[in-house]
Amino acid sequence: MAELFSEAWMKDFATHWNAEPELADALSQIGFNSVIGYGFDGDDTPKGVLIVENGKAVGGEAYNGQTMNWDIRASEEQWNKWIAKPPGMMGLGMAFTSRKMKFMVGDYSSMIKDPRMAGPFIKSFSVMGRV
Repeated sequence: MAELFSEAWMKDFATHWNAEPELADALSQIGFNSVIGYGFDGDDTPKGVLIVENGKAVGGEAYNGQTMNWDIRASEEQWNKWIAKPPGMMGLGMAFTSRKMKFMVGDYSSMIKDPRMAGPFIKSFSVMGRV
């Protein structure tokens, strides 16, 4: 298994993302375009990024100065817990309010209030478990 959020891991994540209708198809319906960074709390930059165009992941790569729409951070231990047992809406809300999950870029509150984005965001954690 590739190191969490490494370029190899991100490429595999992109493949699984596109294979999940509750992610790619749902986000395609709202024309979702983003560069999403994933990384570890306390690091200066994210480790990896997922490039999404019209809901589909068109790239997964190591962070290399890309401008991000979202930059999500947590401890490596926390990420591994979520990958092993994906959280639901309540678990993510608690993680955000307790600062176990941090959005360095992006607005968690507005995203989670929009069911068209909240459902796919929650689904992304179970997709991570397939990588």
